[in-house]
Amino acid sequence: MKTNPSQQAHCLNTQNWANTSRRELLQKFGTGLGTLGLAGILNSQKLLGSEPAPFNTVSNPLAPKPPMFAPRAKRIIHLFMNGGPSQVDTFDPKPSLTKYDGQRPPGANLKTERQTGGLMKSPFQFARHGQSGLEISEIFPHISTCADDLCVIRSMHTNIPNHEPSLLMMTSGETQPTRPSMGSWLLYGLGTENENLPGFVVLCPGKPVVGPALWGNRFLPGIYQGAQINNAQMDPQKVIRDISNSAISRSSQREQLDLLKEINEHHLEQRGGQDNPLEARIQSLEMAFRMQTEAQDVFDLNQETQATRDAYGKGEFADGCLAARRLVERGVRMVQVFYGNGQPWDDHENIADHAKKAQAVDQPIAALINDLKARGLFEDTLILWGGEFGRTPVSEGAKGRDHNNHGFSVWLAGGGVKGGMAYGATDEFGFAAVENKVHVHDLHATLLHLMGIDHEKLTYRYSGRDFRLTDVHGRVIHDILT
Repeated sequence: MKTNPSQQAHCLNTQNWANTSRRELLQKFGTGLGTLGLAGILNSQKLLGSEPAPFNTVSNPLAPKPPMFAPRAKRIIHLFMNGGPSQVDTFDPKPSLTKYDGQRPPGANLKTERQTGGLMKSPFQFARHGQSGLEISEIFPHISTCADDLCVIRSMHTNIPNHEPSLLMMTSGETQPTRPSMGSWLLYGLGTENENLPGFVVLCPGKPVVGPALWGNRFLPGIYQGAQINNAQMDPQKVIRDISNSAISRSSQREQLDLLKEINEHHLEQRGGQDNPLEARIQSLEMAFRMQTEAQDVFDLNQETQATRDAYGKGEFADGCLAARRLVERGVRMVQVFYGNGQPWDDHENIADHAKKAQAVDQPIAALINDLKARGLFEDTLILWGGEFGRTPVSEGAKGRDHNNHGFSVWLAGGGVKGGMAYGATDEFGFAAVENKVHVHDLHATLLHLMGIDHEKLTYRYSGRDFRLTDVHGRVIHDILT
């Protein structure tokens, strides 16, 4: 049946065009000729067919972004000793603990979580190493050979002597699980240099206290969330399962994904557009497709020479360090390597157990530093070592130490940091930071600065205010920079 012009106009007016997308208009007007024209344009720009869209495009949130100023580092490896290593048994020697062992001198009554006893000397000896003479505990014989590369910050402090809030503070700059992680902020600010791998990878054999909130994106778009890899067994077929489909070709997978993407984008348009969980899902599917080319390869440690494998040693943490090197050399922006499941450095009963943990990390960390040097990556790779807080210099029970947020140590290496130095100091016994105090916010501000980012300008507007990794705090520690 034919319709006259007035009838056509009536049909046009009675339709609900308010919720019609531009794509639908192209389909409906001119018997769909607009869609054919669009297809031609997309095909000419190689945006249609079996291959994904070019990586470095405005629409790609992971595309590399220029830093705010010349960076000293391009990537970060965070070696996280979750549980809280003791500063006075690792990198902050205190002779007075030996002198006053068992005593309770005045001023040693800072608040701790549990009742503690008298001062307790370290069961480990310290010695000077390298040309710098940096003092390091005997439990790190391999790391000691890298003394001239380390910048030990002995004056760290944080807010709360409890694992959950302190883990969150160290990873996200806030004691509550409400803020994006440092790795998410870095991806948001700088993007990544490899389209086929996640820009922020977390290697952890199991689940640390708090868990995924430590590498979450929170209110940043979901594509910036960290990708956790369980490195308990570094079999590339098991590390990332079901990454490829053996039943159909890659081009067929691309066609299926394009169709699914179009359906999802249409659904997304009707429900608010960007910054929607569905948008993160769309982007994650694209990432999964691209990961087929590189993901299993990067976690295949058997591709390394036997000499390299022997240098790193054996164990979960050793595999994590080697995988971290393989990831950063392929353009991954940040890699976190957690020591283990739960809170393993939490030695309340016997601080001498630190030796077992140190043995697991000592050789791999030294190998990582030397390997990065040999490959020309050390100068622009920033390494951070440490836990969420320290431990008391007084005893808990007979031989253990309680949590201590008032003073602890971390160290940095590579990426524009002065080596062979100790910055700041705790008091005579190692209770609290007293000289050149460094809060976690200051540490984060310094890390961002080394990556070419002004921590006060890296912001994201959410719920009516501008948020940043350092909240309203933080100062760059210029004294430790080259």
